[in-house]
Amino acid sequence: MSTGALDWTAGHPGPEPGPEREPEREPEPASAEGLRERKKRLMRKQLSDTATAMFLERGFDAVRVAEVAEACGVSEKTVFNYFPVKEALVMDRLEATLAALRAGLADAAVPPVQAALLILDRELAGLTGWLAGQEDAGQVRQAVRRFGDLIRSTPALRAYQADMMERSVVIATEVLAARAAMTPDDPEPQIAARALLGLWRVQADSLRKYLEQAPAPARLQELVTADVRRAAQLIDTGLRAFATTPPLAGR
Repeated sequence: MSTGALDWTAGHPGPEPGPEREPEREPEPASAEGLRERKKRLMRKQLSDTATAMFLERGFDAVRVAEVAEACGVSEKTVFNYFPVKEALVMDRLEATLAALRAGLADAAVPPVQAALLILDRELAGLTGWLAGQEDAGQVRQAVRRFGDLIRSTPALRAYQADMMERSVVIATEVLAARAAMTPDDPEPQIAARALLGLWRVQADSLRKYLEQAPAPARLQELVTADVRRAAQLIDTGLRAFATTPPLAGR
């Protein structure tokens, strides 16, 4: 089992061999766009998987981006075209979470907590689906734990994670403020955003806790989901009221 293949989307195809390709930026006909985007996605996955495996084996600070590029048969410039900083090679899924959060919270028909839970459910289902498809469940769980340990033990990764969390809070604050006819400077959308983003920490901590018990993937999903729902219930009433109540006149 490759400890670097921490792609937690069940059924995700692996990288395909091929010559180095720089990310293309020129517009192309719609018929060619699908193939181009697929190749870019596979290259991005290959770079992230390879880097993660190398970081887990040798430590984040001991591996240079140039070594990751060489292992993948591309230039260092290509790596930075896909990942602007070294830390993003490990935590590339955070960008997808940011995009999903912005889109989900913007839907006024969906309560904020429900929108967050939908994103969290998809992320957890991707992980447990990936776990279920592995032959050696114990070794895979160990790899997931090592991945978490890598982040916690590496100052640069912790700082990057904290920065991404702040970006998430800013995005959530802006969207929630717009939904409630407020401004991002108002205290209500600020505290609402931070409460909402706290659900991601609950899910991460719960996952780490139950991985130690080594339950079956389906049971793991059930246990973690229950913890997240308990936390969500605590903030749901306040966020529902906030999302539909404009600020008092004359504020």
